[in-house]
Amino acid sequence: MWRNSYFIVPAVLLVAAALYASRTRQHIGQVRYAKGLPGRGLPLLDTAFLSGGPGRVFDTALVRMHLSEQAVISRSGLVTLTGAKPYDAVDKAVQDAVGPTGSREIGPLRHAVMRSAAVQELGDRLADRGLLRRPERLRRARTARRLLWLALLVVVASAVASVLIDDGVVGHYRPNLWIPGILVAGGLVALLATPPVRSRITPAGARQLSLMQGGPWKPNSGVSPKLAGGALLGALALGGLAAAGLDDQELEATMLAASAEEEAVRHAAAANAASSSSSSSSSSSSSSSCSSGSDGGSASWCGSSDSGSSGCGSSSSSSCGSSSSSSCGSSSSSCGSSSSSSCGSSCGGGGCGS
Repeated sequence: MWRNSYFIVPAVLLVAAALYASRTRQHIGQVRYAKGLPGRGLPLLDTAFLSGGPGRVFDTALVRMHLSEQAVISRSGLVTLTGAKPYDAVDKAVQDAVGPTGSREIGPLRHAVMRSAAVQELGDRLADRGLLRRPERLRRARTARRLLWLALLVVVASAVASVLIDDGVVGHYRPNLWIPGILVAGGLVALLATPPVRSRITPAGARQLSLMQGGPWKPNSGVSPKLAGGALLGALALGGLAAAGLDDQELEATMLAASAEEEAVRHAAAANAASSSSSSSSSSSSSSSCSSGSDGGSASWCGSSDSGSSGCGSSSSSSCGSSSSSSCGSSSSSCGSSSSSSCGSSCGGGGCGS
């Protein structure tokens, strides 16, 4: 005979899921090395990552290399290095990705640079300052909410089963349905108390961007003093290629085409990962993360993206794997996909987030 003890397991599951959801939600906002806002003094590539993710960083760095004559970009999208000394670690990542041949198509180059350690470390630095939320924490919080919903369904199913399986004995032998009612109410309260976070940018990060978007912004860090065009690079970092308004229309068209190609491949990879996630736990995990999930992992910013977050997929407003939501692919250390390779990465999105 099914009695009130039937609800013990669902109650334990619900309480555990609610506690886990609350803990992961609180963990999102924890900042290890919180500092004050840098005002309008945020470095160029940090600004690009905060505003548009790894894709924006690549665009900004490549245009900077083009303006400083470190690289030449042909109409066909072939990037050729001139042998000049790299300005910083991201320039070095571009040179390493080009390889010993000295030239590489912009699509595969974009794919490789967005997922390089130098670019991913920009996201770690911004997260340490409290301007971005770490994507692995966002993924854990989303998983916790899904588990909470699942626990609620178990409670409801247990209530229905208790009625159907009960042998019909009247009186106090009948299961008390007010018990699952209280559990459901408690679960709904837990859901309301742990709302999903949609953006990787924290309130502090949003305030930081608003400080820099108040007028024309010219970076005082991340641009060589010998290089003219600081205002253009500042506009590119904050608003993307369309906002920068490059004088070289062919260069802009080539870079926009590479960005669009990356975005299209990412969406296709994400769709394939989503369709296969139900049949394989590994494909499910790869679609939500391209890293081990530890804080500060070099590939952690290749995740699901969101507006104004950080994404490997697009140069405008997304995040790894692209600006919003991506899927991880062929390997655990790389995300997204390019014209030469395919892998998803939901590292949003930027990633390469909620």
